[in-house]
Amino acid sequence: MSEPSPPPRTSADDPAIAQLLARARAGDAEALAPLYSRLYEDLRRMARARLRDARVTLLDTTSLVHESFERIAGLETFDVRDRAHFFAYASTVMRSVIVDAARRRNAERRGGGEAMVTLTTGLGLAAPGTEPDVLRVHEALDELAAIDGRLARVVEMRYFGGLSHDEIARALDVSGRTVERDWEKARSFLYVALGGDGAAPRA
Repeated sequence: MSEPSPPPRTSADDPAIAQLLARARAGDAEALAPLYSRLYEDLRRMARARLRDARVTLLDTTSLVHESFERIAGLETFDVRDRAHFFAYASTVMRSVIVDAARRRNAERRGGGEAMVTLTTGLGLAAPGTEPDVLRVHEALDELAAIDGRLARVVEMRYFGGLSHDEIARALDVSGRTVERDWEKARSFLYVALGGDGAAPRA
């Protein structure tokens, strides 16, 4: 079973990131451009991994990064505490952008069969011989969020954001062990929701 891509690392030791995030959180719009520049390569790495895993041909890496950051920059309140929290939020936004692309493709092809936009989750969720599509995974995550919002956030951050357990723990203000337990619970739920036989996926 493949695992999610390694978490973003290139800006991890950049002290200016925290300062720029603090300025943006305080309402300084001029902090967004340099923040984007410093996080750009990390965002590209995240986007590249998500597009590869999702097999989405409607978007390229640059357009996914650009649209995602534009949505983040357009927030009325930029309430992002630190780098880990930023990438946690970016994972949610990238999920939204990819899902919107899949919906557009479905709308264009309505009446002409399923859209050819599939997602190999890297979570061991698919039943043998099947690949759940982006919208099915999105709907399953919404179902999970209705039951336990934190479990859904862990999946978003680890799969869509590529964050490590430690980074997720910091973003959610919980222990690393709690994240590990949440991850296993979420995988089991999604495996069943996406047509599995009820057995938990392999670690």
